Amino acid sequence: MPRVPDRATVMPVPKPPPSTESRRPSPLRHPLAAWRASRRIRALRLLASVSPGLLITVGAFVLAEAVLPNLTLIAMGHATGRIPAAARDGLSSAAGHALLVALAVAGVCYGLSLVRGPVEDALSATVRARMVVTLQRRLVGAVSAPAGIAHLEDPATLDRLANAQGQLMNAAPADAPMTIASQLGGWLSGTMACVVLCTFRWWLGLAMFAAWVAVRRPIGLLIRSRVGSFRAAGEPLRRAWYLFALATRPGAAKEARVFGLGGWLAAQHREHYVAGLTPTWQEIRRQGRRVAVVAIAVFGVFALGAGTLGWTAYHREVGLGTLAVMLTMLPSSMAVGSVSMTDFQLEMMLTAVPDLDALTESLVPAAEPADGAVDPAGMPRRDVVFEDVGFRYPGGTADVFDGLDLTLRAGESTALVGVNGAGKTTLVTLLARLRDPDRGRILVDGVPLADLHTRDWQKQVAVVYQDYTRYPLTARENVVLDVLGGPVDEEALRTAAERSGALDLVEGLPHGWDTVLSPQYTDGQDLSGGQWQRIALARALYAIARGAGVLVLDEPTAQLDVRAEAAFYERFLEITHGVTSVVISHRFSTVRRADRIAVLDGGRITELGSHAELLAREGTYAEMFHKQAAAFTEGRKKR
Repeated sequence: MPRVPDRATVMPVPKPPPSTESRRPSPLRHPLAAWRASRRIRALRLLASVSPGLLITVGAFVLAEAVLPNLTLIAMGHATGRIPAAARDGLSSAAGHALLVALAVAGVCYGLSLVRGPVEDALSATVRARMVVTLQRRLVGAVSAPAGIAHLEDPATLDRLANAQGQLMNAAPADAPMTIASQLGGWLSGTMACVVLCTFRWWLGLAMFAAWVAVRRPIGLLIRSRVGSFRAAGEPLRRAWYLFALATRPGAAKEARVFGLGGWLAAQHREHYVAGLTPTWQEIRRQGRRVAVVAIAVFGVFALGAGTLGWTAYHREVGLGTLAVMLTMLPSSMAVGSVSMTDFQLEMMLTAVPDLDALTESLVPAAEPADGAVDPAGMPRRDVVFEDVGFRYPGGTADVFDGLDLTLRAGESTALVGVNGAGKTTLVTLLARLRDPDRGRILVDGVPLADLHTRDWQKQVAVVYQDYTRYPLTARENVVLDVLGGPVDEEALRTAAERSGALDLVEGLPHGWDTVLSPQYTDGQDLSGGQWQRIALARALYAIARGAGVLVLDEPTAQLDVRAEAAFYERFLEITHGVTSVVISHRFSTVRRADRIAVLDGGRITELGSHAELLAREGTYAEMFHKQAAAFTEGRKKR
């Protein structure tokens, strides 16, 4: 039975480092500092940064949420108290007029209270839309800040990213400000109800307030503990979401159906999801008894209040109006400490806030050289030198490179060959400074790569990756992609498409260069693997035409058919002429055309020379070449 991948698509997640919140001062010792640093305040500050006007509007909504329901109940209670006198004297009497006025006031309050629902919906939609854009912009900015890609393979960073997006908790962080506003409005409403109860019996209002605060504390601890358990279960929950995506998205749909993986995906999803939720269920059982005891105590206080009202009413110590008001205030006071699913959802939303801040603070651009550093534009003019380079992936047990030395001459093509896993693609990531070597250095025209501005150097490297990206954009946008900025160079675009073999393909599309290369959009059209590879090659060649100095071709013919591959071989010298290029391929019909060929083995370059020179040496390259050639010659003999 297949297993979930442990790397690449699903990263193993060790226990995450302590969050930034765990290092803050204890709220018992520094209550003001804890209040200022609370996640609720940080969420509201985020809304203020989005739109101060929206924050003021939300504040007005909080006041309306607190006041209008109680005003309606108080007005209705006073109206109820005037009914007997109006019934006795008639509506035309002073008592009747007082009843009509009381009913009018109650009606206005009730009408305004009804408006709260539509206003809240509209305000929530507006706040959510603005918050979503802001949160996504901050996340994109955070993960795009480092020049390299190592952070996107770090389990702790991936956990934070998933949580900041609301994936682990299935709760949208963008909804937090309005949920906080609704909760705060309810708390103020309950507090107001307790104040009204104090006008009847001072101790009753205080008792109800204290009781509800007492019940909220253990339930609040339970909610925070449960959400904390969710947060700690990043690995199984991320795996569960990955499995869900496999079952529901088109990328894996073909294999899932051909191999009959539907049942297995469902079972694995349930297994990982349950594994993530089990700690929270255990926490609920541990806290359940404490919550039950507190709830019984609150019920006792509530019964005492209702009994007191009943006793005083029975002995005619209060009027009908006061009784009607106070009876409605008793359940209204619940808002001080009642806990609902909204509280749980809010806590889940707020867990994204520290992760969002942590990503923004920790993912910073790499340190750049001081002013006056060498401008990488037009480089390399002489060579790129790998000097005693050593590299090991974080968490790895073996070095990928151990004392690697290699010189890439400017204007020449260098082919890299070696067995799978030898580190050919890793060398490209070091060249593009997506990662930095653990030791040694890389020199560009004698200047250490670390002394060049990272972003500017990366613009000098045009790469056709083996796993190139297929953008659901137009054919023109897929090639241009704002390479080096500025307006589109139509002549360079056409030349790049012609040299890559993509020009006839594009001209044959329904809308030419303006055709969207995705069947998921209106009038869009997908391409075959080989056709996409030509588009990717055109993308790199366009970058070269716009000034990039290094061309990297990683398995450039892997998805081309026989004719397209042969055409590429014929154009190889033309494509790489005068360009500092690196070619990675297992097909020796490609690499043999390079000016020099480097054999990567055991973390070092073991052979270097032209095709003829390496064959004459009769080393590793000659052995691999003859084995590959034998497969074709034997096939011809059999025919």
